[in-house]
Amino acid sequence: MSHPYPILQAIEERRTTNLFDPARGISDERIEELVRLATTAPTSFNLQNWRFVAVRTPEQKARLRALAWDQAKVSEAAVTFIVCGQLADHRTLPDRLAGAVEAGFMPAEMVPGWEGAAKSLYFEQPQRQRDEAVRSATFGAGVLIYAAHAMGLGSAPMIGFDAPAVAEAFALAADEIPVLLLAIGYATPQNWPRKPRRPLAQVLQLV
Repeated sequence: MSHPYPILQAIEERRTTNLFDPARGISDERIEELVRLATTAPTSFNLQNWRFVAVRTPEQKARLRALAWDQAKVSEAAVTFIVCGQLADHRTLPDRLAGAVEAGFMPAEMVPGWEGAAKSLYFEQPQRQRDEAVRSATFGAGVLIYAAHAMGLGSAPMIGFDAPAVAEAFALAADEIPVLLLAIGYATPQNWPRKPRRPLAQVLQLV
């Protein structure tokens, strides 16, 4: 299906890449641009509670692959990101909102109200804190997937890994959850097309 808008075309075209060309890498500058785009995704209260660990050297990719069920794409992709969500913490908000205040569109007197609202949601609420970490990381990963597609790169999100071992091996902070791995690189021609999706009648309810 053809669309007049490139973003809709990208949504139609995207497929998961399981086979990567291990001979083709990407630059650190490209990695930085991918993550910059990923961080345009939405987060609750603009918490921006995420971090992206770009595993790109052969040694570190082999280390990660050993903790990810020996999946070849972890090391054959140009880079495999450990997409981390950070437990929602209202105390980070003054810093995270400072840019909006400095830009002049958010009044400084609004910040304490936002911080208070976030505190009421997350303080001493470990399940909500964790849920928000997973949501934020997933939103960021979703944008990263389509940013990669726009650059001619394939991607493969993965949950097949030992999360506690990855957290320890890559020195994640106590408040960071490795939500998923995301391999990105150049797809080989042997990859399958996107698998068919369920009919709308099974997934859409109009009320």
